Amino acid sequence: MNATTATAPTDVELTPTQIRGLKLAKDGDLHPQEGNKWTHLNATVTYAKTDRFKERPLKIKFATTATLGQLKGYGLMQSLNPDLDAAETPHGITMAGKMWLLKNK
Repeated sequence: MNATTATAPTDVELTPTQIRGLKLAKDGDLHPQEGNKWTHLNATVTYAKTDRFKERPLKIKFATTATLGQLKGYGLMQSLNPDLDAAETPHGITMAGKMWLLKNK
């Protein structure tokens, strides 16, 4: 790359929290929830296959609004409906985000 071109989103250094948020978005679109959290639509508490009495629930994975904003600023996430307010519309991973995960996984 020469000095006149911008850095590609695949050259960005992400924190572990941002990487977890990006991997969560790779699994499905993120929808807003209460408390500045973003998670999959209709996410429910699940249990491990070996937990036959359902005594130890697995936590619902989520990303915060701040993390989502940082990833969106890098061009790794995008709003699925740009006409609505960004805080109300689902967000999905971009092709640049998928490429970043493939390159840095």
